Amino acid sequence: MISANQLVILDRDGVINHDSDAYIKSLEEWIPYPSSISAIAQLTKAGFTVAVATNQSGIARGYYSETTLRDIHAHLIDLVEAEGGHIAYIAYCPHGPDDHCVCRKPLPGLLTQIQEQLGMASLEGSWMVGDSLRDLQAGEAVGCRSVLVRTGKGEKTLQKNSGLRKALIYRDLADFTDWLCMQN
Repeated sequence: MISANQLVILDRDGVINHDSDAYIKSLEEWIPYPSSISAIAQLTKAGFTVAVATNQSGIARGYYSETTLRDIHAHLIDLVEAEGGHIAYIAYCPHGPDDHCVCRKPLPGLLTQIQEQLGMASLEGSWMVGDSLRDLQAGEAVGCRSVLVRTGKGEKTLQKNSGLRKALIYRDLADFTDWLCMQN
């Protein structure tokens, strides 16, 4: 059984890889931050379970297919496993903002999907790492501790939202990972 305080949920674009206002539409456009792959491996080696929760409205908008998304995620998993890490589950929302789904962040549907897939009773005390307010709101809705990284849209999120009192703020995923692993 996975302990909630040993679960780290990551947003994808802006946390694991470079983000784009024009969307990441192909494997060629998906460029991971070099330190994020090793950070995920470091978390795994330190006994944490890592999952990903990502809005992918580009599918609903017709910018790319679910097959392309699967290829990107397979590549991500390969890179992480090559460094000795593991991603337990990747939850994604393929819907657009007007689709009225329950999974699109800031709603917590992707996180409850992760909870169900991992057989956890609760996400209370888990970590939610994101670069946008909606990532943190989704995590807080299910009791996650919030971490904002300054990569991706993080710096802009920090400047626009003085209400991030609950969030820990780190330069990037690797910086947070170093801190978290030192706490254990």
